Amino acid sequence: MSRFGDLEAAIMHAVWSAQEPLRVRDVVADLRKRRDIAFNTVQTVMDNLFRKGWLKRAKEGRAYRYWAAASQEDYAAGLVEEALESAPDQAAVLSRLITRLPRDEIAELRAALDEAKRGEELP
Repeated sequence: MSRFGDLEAAIMHAVWSAQEPLRVRDVVADLRKRRDIAFNTVQTVMDNLFRKGWLKRAKEGRAYRYWAAASQEDYAAGLVEEALESAPDQAAVLSRLITRLPRDEIAELRAALDEAKRGEELP
């Protein structure tokens, strides 16, 4: 899994932050708050993200509405998984990562691990 480029990441952030599917012009308006960007550039990158499977779309009139095919958490998990696969000692990498987490997130992680363990114990 490859990491998003800067524009891909900005587009995906806009899509993930939205409460409903977005048109290209909606994403362009959001991006123009922070940078000067051409409509056609955003349209091309969104089409590429669709073809790569990161976005879904549906035709609405003459335009498409786009929404995420996977969550931001799914994307981040894929990046972590890829990083772990390249590490000779995955447990050591995870241990270092956990020591960098805030206490409240460690508690959430502990609860998720406990839940996973309970799921393994079911017949």
